[in-house]
Order: sequence, then structure tokens, then C-alpha cells
Amino acid sequence: MDNSIKNNHLCNCVLLGNLVDKPVIRYQANPILAIAELTLATHSKWFDKASNQYKEWTSFHIVKVVGEIVERSLTYAQKGDILLINGYLLNSKKNNREIVHAVYAQTYDKGYARSLNQLHLSGQINSPVKLVTTENNKELAEVSITSNFFINSPITKEQKNIQITRPVHIWGKQASYLHENAETGDQLILEGKLSYLHNASKSQLIDCHQAILLK
Repeated sequence: MDNSIKNNHLCNCVLLGNLVDKPVIRYQANPILAIAELTLATHSKWFDKASNQYKEWTSFHIVKVVGEIVERSLTYAQKGDILLINGYLLNSKKNNREIVHAVYAQTYDKGYARSLNQLHLSGQINSPVKLVTTENNKELAEVSITSNFFINSPITKEQKNIQITRPVHIWGKQASYLHENAETGDQLILEGKLSYLHNASKSQLIDCHQAILLK
């Protein structure tokens, strides 16, 4: 198989949540482009069998938007508005951060809406699969995945190759299967949500719901 085709991976992130603050919009010269950076909060709720209670968790996503999308969708956006974005994961050079780069954005008025946090990612395993048993006696597989994909630069309009590496958490029977069968260099296709590690830089983490191993 042509390696250039094999490594044309998928990285697609859809988020629906609330704006934590009014987006900060600035303009770049040569060419003149609007650039916005914002923090989007998504919420998840689940039933915890151990405590017999519902629990909630809020994730905060740093999102960057470039070009006409900014003026079309974010000029009048306010804190608390509902925002839907579609984009890809990116290593930002600014402050060495891991962010979401949005290629689509749509704002809705303040109000209640269930959050969306959906991530589809394919890539190559670049670390051994580590099997862990949690405090609640659940099996968790930890692995690192590298994804190579192409985007059209909003600044130069040229095609650009992006490479990201992210840790992945995979649960349940899938964890055991991958631990027994997956090897460094194998291809993975993942469906899950975007989460974050509890470290100083709040690094991105893929919380996987479904994993497909291609050998």
C-alpha cells in the first residue's frame, strides 16, 4: 500500500457547548484576516453505580477560528451563548498548547442545550498498550496514537500536513483485546470524546468509546 495514502488519517472534532467568555477577536495583516480565540465548555452527565448517583463533568476546550467564519459567526457572540463548532486537533505554537482549530462555527442564543463532544480519529499506534485496573475494578488500556492528516491553510490557502500525537484511554473488553493483539505500528480508528489530562498544560486526551484495530 502507498504509505502516503495509508497515512492520510482522519481527525474530526464536533463540539456543542457554551462560551465561557466573549470571544477575543484580533486582525492579522498581510493578508488581513480575522482571528478569534475562545473557550468552549461542554458538559457530560452519567450514572455512577458505585455511588448510586448521577455525576457531572465539564470540559473546557480552547478553540481557534480564522478567516471569514469569525466575522460571520462570532462578531456578536456573547458569554453564555451556545456554540457549535467542527474542526481538528492542533498543536498550537502559541504557549505550546494543544487546541481545537475550527473550520465551521455557528452561534445560538443563550439557553439550555445538551452538549456534544464527538471525536473521530485514525492513526498509528506509537507505544506499547498498557493495561490498567482502575479503583472501580474496570479495565483501561492506555496507548499513544499519532495521526497525520491534511488541511487547507486558512492563511496561505495551500494544503498543509498536520501531525499530532495524543494519549488514548480505551475501556472494557476492547482494552483487553487491544492489549493482547495491538502492536506498535498498527493502525487504529477511534470514536470517542475529547478530554484532558490533569497536568499543568491540560494536555488533550482521547477518551475512546469504540476502537477498531487494523493490522
